[in-house]
Amino acid sequence: MTQEHDSSYKFLFSTPELVRDLIIGFVPDEWLHGLDYATLEKVPGSYITEDFRHRADDIVWRVQVGREWVYLYLLIEFQSSVDKYMALRMMVYQGLLYQDLIKRGEVLADGRLPPVLPIVLYNDSQRWSAVTDVFDLIPPVPGLVQQFKPRLKYLLIDENAYTETELASAKNLVAAVFRIEHPAGPETISQLLGLLNEWLSDRPDLRRMFAIWIRATLMRRAEYRIVLPQLDDLQELNAMLAERLEEWAHDYEAQGVLKGIEQGIEQGIEQGIQEGRRLEAAGMLLALLRGRFGALPEHIAVHINHSSSDILETWFQRAIHAQALSDVFNE
Repeated sequence: MTQEHDSSYKFLFSTPELVRDLIIGFVPDEWLHGLDYATLEKVPGSYITEDFRHRADDIVWRVQVGREWVYLYLLIEFQSSVDKYMALRMMVYQGLLYQDLIKRGEVLADGRLPPVLPIVLYNDSQRWSAVTDVFDLIPPVPGLVQQFKPRLKYLLIDENAYTETELASAKNLVAAVFRIEHPAGPETISQLLGLLNEWLSDRPDLRRMFAIWIRATLMRRAEYRIVLPQLDDLQELNAMLAERLEEWAHDYEAQGVLKGIEQGIEQGIEQGIQEGRRLEAAGMLLALLRGRFGALPEHIAVHINHSSSDILETWFQRAIHAQALSDVFNE
């Protein structure tokens, strides 16, 4: 998974509304749908050891079950490529999570462990081909040993499994994310912006979050070849796209012809895209920090806007679970 995609998905799923819509819209289970998602709480990522930290792209939430504070933990991993050993990774992450819960004393009253639902959210165009149970990574063994092969399954949510018609019929924020992530014409994007602006009319914070993410996504897609000014308002973004709709549509339809473009022009475009990604990562980090800690000192905003993509990724990872602004930047 690229750092840009990883950060953008963490940015989206750092909000409870997206987690709720992921479960309600894409996990077919009536019991899960009946839980009180107003009780959703983010779980710190401290359970990932240093050896595994650079491989962990997950977000962990917990939701209350019933009237007592018994939690179901939602371990969400983001993937943009097929990982043959995904089941093993999820088994390791779930074990580390349980170890941390025991250390913090957050087990059930009788000492048993709380349930965990491991989810892999996959968005590449190639269909997912890896097994979803670690049991299937180990060949059959004769006799007694077969009984001791480990089992741990994860729930795969593959964006490619849903048609445009299915996604368009749902009033669901994650369905809108899936539609924007997949190649879609300019008119579809404009319609989605209008829908999101309507759905989130009473949530300016989420409208701003989606505007930042959608701008980053559009600029990241090579087939769109579009550069947009820095915007954090859905209406402004839609108006800007409307002004460029005819030009954008023409460029989008001509992509098959443009494959023969000269190397020098391609390199120039790629450099521009990379800079756009860096600026967008800075915008995402600033939005996350302002949402968590309020207004930022001017020197911090300047420092963020002039930092490299690698540094921005490091700060973004810290910002998700930081208790104070200083925790993000301290080495």
